[in-house]
Order: sequence, then C-alpha cells, then structure tokens
Amino acid sequence: MFPTLSHLVEYFFRVKVVLPIQTLGFFIAVSFIVTYFVFKSEFKRREKIGVFKPYTIQEVVGGPASALELLVNGLLGFIAGYKILGILFYLSDFTSDPRGFIFSLKGNLLTGILCGAGLAYWAYSDRRKELRKKPVVVDKLVHPYELMPLIVFSVGFWGFIGAKLFDCLENWHFFIQDPFGHLFSFNGFTYYGGLVFGALSYLYIGYNRGMKLIHLADNGSPGMMLAYGVGRIGCQLSGDGDWGIVNTNPKPGWLGWLPDWAWSYTYPHNVLNEGVPIKNCIGEYCNQLAQGVYPTPLYEATLCILLFGFLWAIRKYIRTGGIMFCIFLLLNGAERMWMESIRINPKYHFLGMAFTQAELICFFMILGGTIGLVVIAYQRRLFGNIKPKAT
Repeated sequence: MFPTLSHLVEYFFRVKVVLPIQTLGFFIAVSFIVTYFVFKSEFKRREKIGVFKPYTIQEVVGGPASALELLVNGLLGFIAGYKILGILFYLSDFTSDPRGFIFSLKGNLLTGILCGAGLAYWAYSDRRKELRKKPVVVDKLVHPYELMPLIVFSVGFWGFIGAKLFDCLENWHFFIQDPFGHLFSFNGFTYYGGLVFGALSYLYIGYNRGMKLIHLADNGSPGMMLAYGVGRIGCQLSGDGDWGIVNTNPKPGWLGWLPDWAWSYTYPHNVLNEGVPIKNCIGEYCNQLAQGVYPTPLYEATLCILLFGFLWAIRKYIRTGGIMFCIFLLLNGAERMWMESIRINPKYHFLGMAFTQAELICFFMILGGTIGLVVIAYQRRLFGNIKPKAT
C-alpha cells in the first residue's frame, strides 16, 4: 500500500522524495479535477443543443472593492500564509503527520498577516484601476459552464459535511461514545452522504439560475460516476479500510488471469495500520491484515470507470430528459448493492431484516431509477425518442 505519495513515487521510480501528501486525499482531489472537466464539457454540449441557455446578471462596473471582497480575500490570504507558508517553519511536524498539522492550530502568524494583507490590497488595487466617478450597472452574459468553479467549491464543501454526517449515522455507537471527537475526526466518511449533499448543492445552484432540475441531473450523471471510480483508486492504493470481508476461498479457474492480490489481499502497509505487524518492517506503516479480504475498492474503481465510459458513450443518443439520470441511479445502485454483499459495514436491524446504510440508499436508487424509466416510457414514448443527435 501507499499511504502517501512518497511511498507511491518510491515504488514506481525507486527514488525517495519527501511528498507527505496522503494518497487518498490526492486521488479525491484528482476526482474533483476530472469531474470538473466532464461537467464543463457536458454544460457546453447541452448549451449547444439548446438544453441550457446563457443568462444575464447585473454587475456594477467602476466601483471600489466592497468590504466583503476585501474581507474574503484577506481571510483566504491569511489562511494560505498561515498554513502553507507555515509549513516551512514546522517542516518536521508536517512531514511526520501532514493531516494532523493541517487540522491543528500550528502555523506562522507573520506570514499569515502578510499574505492576508497582500491579497486584500491586490483586490483593492485591481478594482481601483477601473474606478469611475460614477459606477454603472451593466448586463453580463453568463454561460452555464462558467458556474463550474462555484459548483466545485460548493459540492466539495457540502459533500464533506454530508459524508461526515452520514458516517456518524452509520457508526452511531461510536458517535455516541465521543460525539465531538468522531464528528471532527478526519477519518470516517460515507460516499453517499457526500453524494447526496453535494448533488443537492449542485442542483440548488443550477435551479437558482433558471435551469431545470431534470436536465441538471442528467448533466451530472457521468461525472458523478467517474468521480466515484477515481476516488476508489485512492481507497485501494492507500488501504483506507473500505475493503471487503475475509476471503479464504480458492480463486476460480475461470479467473486464472486475475492476479492473486486482486482476489484476496492483506493490504500491507495500509494507512490505518490495521492488522498484525509485518516482519522486519521498520517505519510508520508496518501492519497488514491477518487474513486476505476482497479488495472491493479495486472492483468498484474498475466497474465505475467502465460504467462512466458507457454513460459517456450513450449520452449523445439520449434526447429525453431524465433518462440519463435514471440509468445512473440503476447502474450505481446495482453496483454498490452487489458490492455490499462482500463489504464490511455496520448493519441496521428493522422488522427482522439486517441491512447497511448503503444497501438502503441503493434500494431507493434502483427503485427510483426503475420507476423513472417506466414513467418516462409511458408519458413520452421513450423508445421513439432515443435517436442519434449531431453535436
């Protein structure tokens, strides 16, 4: 396993470099980057065929920077200077525990003040160049794809909160024992919590600007599938605990081409330090699982990236709003429902039934996707509306 990028680089290039960045966090960031381009591409394509339309906003030109702009720029500059430049003064602390350093109060006050003041002055001087005696209000045309920076920030912020809240619900017994510690721990996130909260913030932003929810949902479906797949690569490479149940079964003959570690894996050097000590290992990450387990993050990463390819391939052939989203619900729900059968997750008990949080959500995803397709087929003559469309 590769808890940090340093381990990953050393494994592939046989070179030791200090890159104390968590591999999981890196791939989550990569998932946001690739999703940004997928969303942006779909916004442009759908605007071209008339699904989305640009809109106008009123903007004040020639006025000074507002107090809020100066405050926001100053605050962002202070945080960047305090933490990022503060790494230079706490390099050993950062390299030994980057996550702990980021979420601690350690930093450099002087560099924080200087960067904050510098960024605030930059905003002030930039506006001053266009300052007029009498500011005017002008109409500015905004294309939907230009909302992507706001969408990425909002989805990241609310997705983080949703993932943590759903994790608290999923591990309620641990949350009750230490509510504050569990809530503010950087460990423990639930994918569907991030999906629900992030998707709601995305839909809210688009709906507030006159876009139909169903088209927004269609637009985001391929990107959501890809983000999940890329994020799972980070889970697999770091060994973050999202693995499956113990697998002592012999590998079937028809899977002879599959590497043994892809069938049953002990996750040596996992980032959680779970399991038993590795013989003759020296360092921070020296544990592996006592028994091999199903490497479910590997399966999900592979499946979801392939499913993204499928959604991306059929997107131009679907002209009826809602179909793409329903297909996403069915595929993602079915994929995760199957994966839950070999994953380790806390279970809820209701009316004699035992199920995980993800299974409950997947059930409603599959149900919603099925009902949606039936309703669309009945109301809009589904199969007569699916035709290739030039773009």
